[in-house]
Formats: sequence, C-alpha cells, structure tokens
Amino acid sequence: MKHEEYDVMNVEGGSHVKMWTRGVPVEAEARKQLSNTAKMPFIYKHLAVMPDVHVGKGSTIGSVIPTLGAVIPAAVGVDIGCGMMAAKTTLNARDLPDNLHPLRSAIEKAIPHGMSPKTRGFKGRDKGSWETPPTPVDAAWAQLKDEFDLVCLKTPKLKNTNNYRHLGTLGSGNHFVEICLDESNAVWFMLHSGSRGVGNAIGSHFIELAKQDMRTHFINLPDQDLAYLPEGTQHYDDYIEAVSWAQKFARMNREVMMQNLIAAVRSVISKPFETHVEAVNCHHNYVQKENHFGKDVLVTRKGAVSARAGELGIIPGSMGAKSFIVRGKGDADSFHSCSHGAGRTMSRTEAKKRFTLDDQIKATQGVECRKDADVIDEIPMAYKDIDAVMEAQRALVEVVHTLKQVVCVKG
Repeated sequence: MKHEEYDVMNVEGGSHVKMWTRGVPVEAEARKQLSNTAKMPFIYKHLAVMPDVHVGKGSTIGSVIPTLGAVIPAAVGVDIGCGMMAAKTTLNARDLPDNLHPLRSAIEKAIPHGMSPKTRGFKGRDKGSWETPPTPVDAAWAQLKDEFDLVCLKTPKLKNTNNYRHLGTLGSGNHFVEICLDESNAVWFMLHSGSRGVGNAIGSHFIELAKQDMRTHFINLPDQDLAYLPEGTQHYDDYIEAVSWAQKFARMNREVMMQNLIAAVRSVISKPFETHVEAVNCHHNYVQKENHFGKDVLVTRKGAVSARAGELGIIPGSMGAKSFIVRGKGDADSFHSCSHGAGRTMSRTEAKKRFTLDDQIKATQGVECRKDADVIDEIPMAYKDIDAVMEAQRALVEVVHTLKQVVCVKG
C-alpha cells in the first residue's frame, strides 16, 4: 500500500508498518525484523520506519516503536542515550589555519577516545594520570552521583563501570568529533556519542532480565532479543528509572565533550569566538513517555530523532559526506520522528573486506582525519546515500543548515 509520502507494509497477525524509505535500499533481513517487531502485542498503532533503516539487534536501527504497557530493552540497546550535539560558532572558514592537523591533534588530546588505555587520546584518562578530573567532569558528575547511587542498588553491574571517568569521553565505532562548515562558511562543532560504560551495563543487565522473565513465564517470541518488561512489574520500574538516568548521563557526556572541544580549538586559534549560537543536543537511541493520537505511550527511538514541529535536530552523513541541521515538521504518522543518519548498507566486516586504504583516502579527500586501516569500516561507501535519505523524509523535516566536515576525529 502506498501513501503520498510513505509505503505501508502489512504484517499478518501484527500491526502495520509505515516506511519512509522511497529511493533507499531496505534489506530483506531488515524487513523480517520489522515484521517480527510489529507482531508484538503491545505495539501502539503502527511502527514508523526511517529511511536509514538497517538490521539491528532484535529490531531494526531506524525504527520508532510506540508501546503500551511494555518496553523492549534490546530495542533501546546498550548505548542508551546515544546522540548528537552541534553548536554554531562565530568563526568563519577563513579563521581556520591552513594546516588543520594541529587542530585535530589538539582535539584528540582534549577528548579521550577509543576503547582501551592503548588507544591514542584515551591513555591518560583510563590510567588515572589526571590526579583530579577536569572541572567540567566534576560539575557534571555532581548532578548525576546521587541518582547513580540509587540506580546502582537495582543494577549491580553499574558499580563496576568507570562511571564519572567516562564523562567527556567519545568511545569508538561510529562516534566522532567534527569541525564543519555550513553553507555560509560559518564554523560548527559537532559530536556523536552516548552513555559509554554505564549505558552498556544498564542495557545488558535489563536485556538479560527480560529474557529470563520470558523463559520463566514460557513466553514465545519471534526473536529472543524482543524480550520485554511488562508495565507494573519491578523490573519494568527499575529499568525506566535506570534508562532515564543513563540518558541524562549521555546528554551531559556530550556537554562535557563540547566544553573540552571548545577549549581545544581556542588553544590553537587565537581569535576570540563565541559558541552555542545555535546549539542542539539530541538523543537517537532512547525511550520516553510521549502523547500521540491522544494517548500517553512509551516511544522507543532506535536510531531515530524526535522531530516535533519546530524542533531542531541533527542528521549526520557518513565520514566525508554532508550532515544536516534540521527542523521537525511534526508529522503525526512518524510519531514526530526522523532518521538519525545515513544508515549502513553493509556490516563493518564486509566493509573491511570490500574496500582498501586507498579507497578510504580517496573518499575522505579534503577532510583532516585518520586515514588508516582501522577506520575503513567507516568509509562513506558503507553507508546509504545521505541525499537519498533526506529526500525520502522530506515530509518529516526541513533542512536548516547543510554542514561539510573539514576535521574529523574518530573513536
């Protein structure tokens, strides 16, 4: 079935699926996952599918999953509150140095990144070489600690995480820090990260609890990663409390990184400048209570951004491509949502098999970034065409600014 702006996939024995995917590929396995999710008995109205949709854990990335009376922890995932932050500055392209490498190096030193102490830029923080954490970290942790202690009582794994030490750190994979230019050559700072170790601990703990509950009550599922927590149970209440805290952590993590990014740039560029002229800080892996079609429901955005009428959001392209600052149109059928990026067309393993270092260097020409074998999995060709993705969701958002990277720091 076709609508003016989206297609409808009917699912036997389940809710229907509205898909804003015209002009972009959707894998057969992704369609199967969408069908499985649509069969869950607590889906409210329908699933909404964004144009960056691709296979995820249990349910697809690029899904908006509204539910009544239950939540699926694996749909929220383990990088709880993962999202974007962008801030426009008063700098112009002409204010940037001709050689951007010192700028990238300063950012890498200011924002710990990677997964281990051996990873460049993460070494000192993980080994505790800072006798006292930076002030932004202390200030942020002071707003999180009391609630953290309460959440720890119900999430034992959380006690073993680096908690406040992960505040202001980037992580790895597709997380990044960028300096971009918009259509007027204004300089923007942009970054992508989430809740780091605390989100992983919370997500993993409650995903396993949900699976245990399904086994205890002999509940059959089309996919075990669709295990859910029913409203009214202790596990549900504990999860909602913990996931809300992790989302707060993720938002503050981005704030701390942005402060350190600004300081790093000021250490290289002597010209005074202001930031947060236009600032956006938005999740794209999260769950929250919202009102849709006259009813209060839980909305899980698994790789999707809130796009209420007038609301600003960020849709990044792949490494070396364009990104967009957008304004939501408040489309009701999408549950006021839009895509969270371009969306992968292949796995990281496949990308490393298919492309070479020369391909990576060519694809990121003009961008000051790492150009080595470890980042081939982030090559632009492993992602969908961002222009096609934006065209498919023209009813959901309008473009306010188009950004092009000039510096990119990967996790």
